[in-house]
Amino acid sequence: MKEVTFGEAMKRKYPEWVVLVVTTDAQGRVDVMPAGWAMIVSGKPPMFAVAVGHTRYTHELIEKGKEFVIAFPSPGMEAATLYCGTHSGRDVDKIAETKLQIAPAKRVKTPLIKGAVINLECRLDSATRSGDHTIFVGEVLASHIEESVVKHLVNFGDNHFAVARPA
Repeated sequence: MKEVTFGEAMKRKYPEWVVLVVTTDAQGRVDVMPAGWAMIVSGKPPMFAVAVGHTRYTHELIEKGKEFVIAFPSPGMEAATLYCGTHSGRDVDKIAETKLQIAPAKRVKTPLIKGAVINLECRLDSATRSGDHTIFVGEVLASHIEESVVKHLVNFGDNHFAVARPA
């Protein structure tokens, strides 16, 4: 067995699921950031966690707004996912630039992403600083599915997104 750097080892972790973290600023402008470091952390009550880098605009918006939506992108959202991950919401309107469509949420002010396989409305429960990221845990207040879509995108690394295929 060969010892390598952490970064080199992590190149072999793909594919991993990707989610879209949806937030809003004080003026109601929507921001979307893809994240791979996300997971279910509780069933009762339902909770979902996502790790967000301290320098990211999404980090600032979650801290200020105390809520977020987790959307699982569906096939056809590859280009939008890539765009949202390579541009900052501080500088561009990602919804306008990607043509992602939004829908009102039921329990939070942050909107849902139309066509996403799953949308989870989350109210911030806790935040734990962990190295260069903060792990935001949200209590899931409402869950939504897109009935016509069952497969979601996964990240294969190097900005390649696709639907996973069983081995």
